[in-house]
Amino acid sequence: MTPLLRKILGMNWLLVLTMLGLCIFGVYAIESAARHLPNGGGYYAERQKIWIIGGCVVFFITALVDYRWIRWLGIPMYLVGLALMIVAMLKGSEVHQLTFGGLSFQPTQLGIAGGIVLMGSLLQDLPRLNPFFKLPFVKVGIIAILAGIPFLVVVKMGDMGSALVWLPVTAVIMFAAGVPYRYLLTMAIVALGCLALAYYIVLPKESPRGASRIELYLAMMHDREVDINGDAYAPYWVSTAIGKAGWKGLGWNATSEQGSLHDKKYIPWKTAHNDFIFAVIGEEQGFRGSLLLLTGYALLLIQCLFIAFYSRDSSGRIIAGAVVALLFAHIYENIGMCVLMTPITGIPLPLVSYSGTFVLMCMFLLGLVQSVWVHRNVETITEEEDKPERRFL
Repeated sequence: MTPLLRKILGMNWLLVLTMLGLCIFGVYAIESAARHLPNGGGYYAERQKIWIIGGCVVFFITALVDYRWIRWLGIPMYLVGLALMIVAMLKGSEVHQLTFGGLSFQPTQLGIAGGIVLMGSLLQDLPRLNPFFKLPFVKVGIIAILAGIPFLVVVKMGDMGSALVWLPVTAVIMFAAGVPYRYLLTMAIVALGCLALAYYIVLPKESPRGASRIELYLAMMHDREVDINGDAYAPYWVSTAIGKAGWKGLGWNATSEQGSLHDKKYIPWKTAHNDFIFAVIGEEQGFRGSLLLLTGYALLLIQCLFIAFYSRDSSGRIIAGAVVALLFAHIYENIGMCVLMTPITGIPLPLVSYSGTFVLMCMFLLGLVQSVWVHRNVETITEEEDKPERRFL
């Protein structure tokens, strides 16, 4: 049996099938969600299929190449992503996107993927060069610098939804890198103490729109009067569409005669296929369809955590754990804003929302996780096995 065939047969095929199942689910949701756009829902569904096919190519190439080689892409990905984020910040784009050759994308996605790969590499290699880098406060400093710089740039861009994704990713990387619990607990307490400062001073200055959305969210949570024809339009009608759907929902591509709020354009129709796609899914597929989607995500994340546990080294653990944190943050933020659990944030639903470059990035990261699994038994080039460091309170 050739090594390539052995790698293919040794893949975690449950992860592959779950990923493809979510992609297919997304294509049908996009076709209905994008029906009001000029080219129609079928056009965007076909384009999503092309991105998925390209993503599959990226996934399998990444999965079959040892991630010890792919990690060298960390530095160029991180630097290019950071540079593009600065360009987007200087341009002041309201949607935080750049356009090259007719292709629009958010550079924050490239930056965070590069950051995950880079931190996974450095946190494994630097301690081998010098014992100084094994010290917990040094690890915390490395993570803080590499995550803090793009986080501040994204905050300056005003894209608070993407900025918040960095927080769970950073926390999981610290945990996977072996930072002691006392450090994590201390940082969590300090962060909680700084929430008031961030909310009342930093946020209104750096992201007035983010601050107003939080105030609107709190007002709706306390049943205060809001303008459902103004700022509260999206959260009110999106949550109403999901709340009235019941167990079965109205059915795929439901019409206004069937009571569809989406068909009446009450769900923001220009972004229904992206930011608000879960509202369309919830209305048309009901609780059972939403539960199926959440079950698929849960299975995907559990498989990634399972792979992280069986990783051969700390780099694989960090990468797999960070990918779980990234996907979970996107899922929680996107679905949470549609059911009034969180304020409105413009962030796509992984593998389901129409977002070509984000689909590619998600499948690249899942390919990295698959590579961690495929190469878990490959002999390491170091003298001793990487083992999780002991933690002391």
